[in-house]
Amino acid sequence: MNDSRPVAIVTGSSRGLGAATVRMLAGRGYNVVINYSKSEEEARKVRKECEASGAETVLCKADVAEDADCCHMVEETVKAWGRVDVLVNNAATTKFNAHGNLEGLSREDFLHIYGINVVGPYQMIRAVAPHMKKAGRGAVVNIASLAGVKAIGSSVAYCASKAALINMTVALARALGPEIRVNAVCPGFIQGEWLKAGMGEEKYQKLKEQLEEKLPLRMTATPEIIAETIRYFIEDAVLVTGETLLLDGGHHLV
Repeated sequence: MNDSRPVAIVTGSSRGLGAATVRMLAGRGYNVVINYSKSEEEARKVRKECEASGAETVLCKADVAEDADCCHMVEETVKAWGRVDVLVNNAATTKFNAHGNLEGLSREDFLHIYGINVVGPYQMIRAVAPHMKKAGRGAVVNIASLAGVKAIGSSVAYCASKAALINMTVALARALGPEIRVNAVCPGFIQGEWLKAGMGEEKYQKLKEQLEEKLPLRMTATPEIIAETIRYFIEDAVLVTGETLLLDGGHHLV
């Protein structure tokens, strides 16, 4: 395998924002790890697209809530190319539940959401850190959410988990410098199947239209728009760490 190309791990990269990110990085000369927990068929399709761009790939089934799976993913990466330059913590989950419905979220729901959205990124960063430190460089981008800033979104548990991820971004940026930069992006509404599946087609379209009428920029994000900002944090923002950037069309202003 070609170990001269930079190497990126993108968790939850079989579809949506993760797939857009891993395809973008493959097109920019990275070898990539495509991670999935359930969607193997979709992951294999993304793998073919990345390899068509000239990238070498590793396909890795792993649940980031499990520390052993995180360690295995990093071990497979290093085994393939001897390095890890970039980590994008994208894997996430939620439970759609109205915030006022306190009986709709159980202890188990909270722990499940936190396990993937907060503990998972921590375990992945812990696993890649020795390799990035040894190399003297590394970039981590955590995919948080406007929900973690404005406390709106699919559920209270999801909002709280993304707020925790933002806080952890700052803590680890302070702890892991100067070799490793840790930043976060906070998308608002992202067009795609994830929200459609959770909300239903009718509610999804209605919310999208409402946002595109009232937001200051009159637009909602595509996965590709968010992926381009992730690229900025990876490649261009050499003097930036511990930063959280809202990508919401100005939603936080209304």
